[in-house]
Amino acid sequence: MSNKIHIGIASDRVNPSVALNQRVPKIYTPGEVITEQNELMRGHGTYEEDGCLKSSVAGLKEEVNKLISIKPLKSRYNGEIGDVVVGRITEVQQRRWKVETNSRLDSVLLLSSVNLPGGELRRRSAEDEHMMRKYLQEGDLISAEVQNVFTDGSLSLHTRSLKYGKLSQGVLIKVFPALIKRSKTRFHNLSVGASVILGNNGFIWICPTVNTEEESVGGFIQNLEYIVPIEEREIIARIRNCILALAQSKMMLFDTSILFAFEESKKYAVAELLLPEAMVDVALLTQQRLTLLENQ
Repeated sequence: MSNKIHIGIASDRVNPSVALNQRVPKIYTPGEVITEQNELMRGHGTYEEDGCLKSSVAGLKEEVNKLISIKPLKSRYNGEIGDVVVGRITEVQQRRWKVETNSRLDSVLLLSSVNLPGGELRRRSAEDEHMMRKYLQEGDLISAEVQNVFTDGSLSLHTRSLKYGKLSQGVLIKVFPALIKRSKTRFHNLSVGASVILGNNGFIWICPTVNTEEESVGGFIQNLEYIVPIEEREIIARIRNCILALAQSKMMLFDTSILFAFEESKKYAVAELLLPEAMVDVALLTQQRLTLLENQ
């Protein structure tokens, strides 16, 4: 008598898309007719053919007054002035740093667009230029704001505000920029004991709670000798896995959704949150709480 063992594949048992169980906005495919009205204006992701407005990319329709555009589901980051981004220094050049910000071209951080130690506002000298690699070198992570968008699509950044600058110890996560919900605040000190920077470019930074009164905030100081307690590491790891679970289910990422996911994930160990069933379960429970919040 032989005992047969059947091992089911997780993808056969669970549906990785939470959106299928909720109200689904219409997704337009390339070439699909959006509207036949001629008085509407054509925006990004659309084109005119045979008197109809059609989609040129796969995405969701956005309509502002008479302007219709299609926002791609997956695309590189297209920066806008005022966006908060998290980036990585890739090259040190003359009076500028090149920064990877998940866009089509590397962004530029000029030496004149940073706050030098001491916070003095003065002209940048040749000595400052020689010390550029001491401030920021290849591989360093920074938070910055988009100051300008050039004609070729590349971005000019600045870190003049004290809330921007070099990032110290933490975890970096990369998601699709379309999953980052637009909001006024990008820096969140979560009540669970960690800080999160939700970059508009899809880069998310998780670190121990930041004290904004510290002088090192917005500067070039990295306290790498500080040992992060194991309790804070577990919180950061849990937040990371929760964000990955929400991103896998194509859910919008903002402070409330992350907090809800964190609370719903407590029945699992941190490592268990990487299992497909646990990821979908956390995403479903989070979506239910968000729906109840919207209906209140």
